Amino acid sequence: MASYDDPSGELPIPSAPLMPHHHAAFPPIDDYAFLSDCESTCLIASNGAVEWMCIPRPDSPTIFGAMLDRSAGHFRIGPYGVNVPAARRYLPGGMILETTWQSETGWIIVRDALVLGPWHNTDQRSKTYRRTPLDWDAEHILLRTVKCVNGTVELEMSCEPAFDYHRGAASWEYTGKVYEEATAVRTLDPSAGPTLVLTTDLRLGLEGREARARTRMQEGDEVFIALTWSELPAPRTFADAAQKMWATTECWRQWITLGDFPDHPWRNYLQRSALTLKGLTYAPTGALMAAPTTSLPETPGGERNWDYRYSWVRDSSFALWGLYTLGLDREADDFFAFLNDACTDDDGEPVPLQVLYGIGGEREITESTLDNLSGYDGARPVRVGNNAYNQNQHDIWGTMLDAVYLHVKSRQQVPESLWPLLERQVHAAIAHWQEPDRGIWEVRGEPQHFTSSKVMCWVALDRGAKLAELHGQFEYATQWYTIAEEIKADILEHGVNDDGVFTQTYDSDTLDASLLLVVLTRFLPPTDHRVRATVLSIADRLTENGLVLRYRTETTDDGLSGAEGTFTICSFWLVSALVEIDELQRARHLCERLLGYASPLRLYAEEIDSRSGRHLGNFPQAFTHLALINAVTHVIRAEGTRYSGGFQPAHTLGM
Repeated sequence: MASYDDPSGELPIPSAPLMPHHHAAFPPIDDYAFLSDCESTCLIASNGAVEWMCIPRPDSPTIFGAMLDRSAGHFRIGPYGVNVPAARRYLPGGMILETTWQSETGWIIVRDALVLGPWHNTDQRSKTYRRTPLDWDAEHILLRTVKCVNGTVELEMSCEPAFDYHRGAASWEYTGKVYEEATAVRTLDPSAGPTLVLTTDLRLGLEGREARARTRMQEGDEVFIALTWSELPAPRTFADAAQKMWATTECWRQWITLGDFPDHPWRNYLQRSALTLKGLTYAPTGALMAAPTTSLPETPGGERNWDYRYSWVRDSSFALWGLYTLGLDREADDFFAFLNDACTDDDGEPVPLQVLYGIGGEREITESTLDNLSGYDGARPVRVGNNAYNQNQHDIWGTMLDAVYLHVKSRQQVPESLWPLLERQVHAAIAHWQEPDRGIWEVRGEPQHFTSSKVMCWVALDRGAKLAELHGQFEYATQWYTIAEEIKADILEHGVNDDGVFTQTYDSDTLDASLLLVVLTRFLPPTDHRVRATVLSIADRLTENGLVLRYRTETTDDGLSGAEGTFTICSFWLVSALVEIDELQRARHLCERLLGYASPLRLYAEEIDSRSGRHLGNFPQAFTHLALINAVTHVIRAEGTRYSGGFQPAHTLGM
């Protein structure tokens, strides 16, 4: 375990645009740190307060929800009267947050982790775990340790849960011999919510809905606080807590060591993005979440607030592309098994592939609003659930089949158990590619013939044919290649305008950043004049201050009001596309800018306000981090081969 005096750290972070300093009730979205044990997640503000946590699953109701309402629960540890830390970082190679605090009289270091340890279901099988057990597992403990490294510091701890999105009050009672343990349950209905146990070597005081502790720490003093929500034992001493921190560090470092990261100054951006994507997986089922939060606004104070705590087939498949680029492909097996489960009903019969699923495989994700919450910085409504689950989005078959092809082509064999699922997705694309849909951006206006959806249907047939060849189904392969060519011809006739630019919908002139996928999916080669025209048109005409919009809201019927920020995934896609068309200098410049917009902990939300640099939307966002991996790797590989010849793209789709 790295010591508290460990000088190792990550490389200096490029400066983002300077922001005017102002005090607000809600921290900036990019102020938060993200922790995960691949079963639960939480977000911690820089003042030391856990302000977002849902248990036992990330899509469960909150126990701490101050991120969406300042009275909806928090769990803070820090110096009394000090709210701005001296420094924050992740310990390299993992998901342990270290916060250094300076008071007027001394210094302390706080470490936070969601604990991982050796596999613990040894007496009976897990009731939730459906995938192959690993060597390590979540222990359902949020562990916080504190060490005073200089002088004296007044430490305070405040744990004030609010169950069920602040709809259920908490009641505390002592459950230890003296003051070392307390338990919180929902006040009027203890059986309705989780049971929280707070264990510490501090002396707890119970003040209504709040558990508190205060102490003066002197140099060398060490304390711990553990919040648990299962039958697994909490640490009882600081030595126990330190051992659990060490085990958690080991688990994360063992995983990240499996990856192939270039020896480059941007290496740590790649590692942090990979760790973030891994943290967004739900290990019991293999699902991968789009983000761990709901209703962080895409427009400040606006209505574009969505619940992203679910598994989108598209987002998950793209995430697997990103992990595969770094040699981290083991997560793909679990995700494809998750999809196989989700596409089979209780009687073992196949059901159609949906746009998104609950992380437990749930097929119905009904959307509702939480009118009791004020929303982040007043942005309402606060939504739970996502009605996009029943939309028709025709790109999902292509994204899934491409991810499968990427995963199995090096093995030269399609798993027999997976083939029926793959075959059904190709047939679905054949049956529906000529119909309108809601598109990759899930517009809530009328269905249209989105060009990018047609391109991904082509991907479904092209990758399906390649998979059929690997599986020895040569008749299918021939048939599917023929249909792929029919789709391509239709797209080139209706999805390209007179200037040779691919358009958002058939027979229109509207630009859409999703058309960058034309080159990234190898629909057309980078040397094709229509590819170059499309990439440069998006770069020059669909940007604000150099950052890429999904589309112009005034020219797209997405069923919503208000503007939105630039979509960071689209900007990273543009980096990759510029590399593809041999605009390397322009690609590197944009990539450097985007890395400069990263949060202090190298995390990204969904969008960036191009004028202020403010992060917008749910956080951290899988889509953004996977696109970062591809873009950064594109630039690094292109620069490395510039004079040696033979550029190798980050993601060789369909090659």
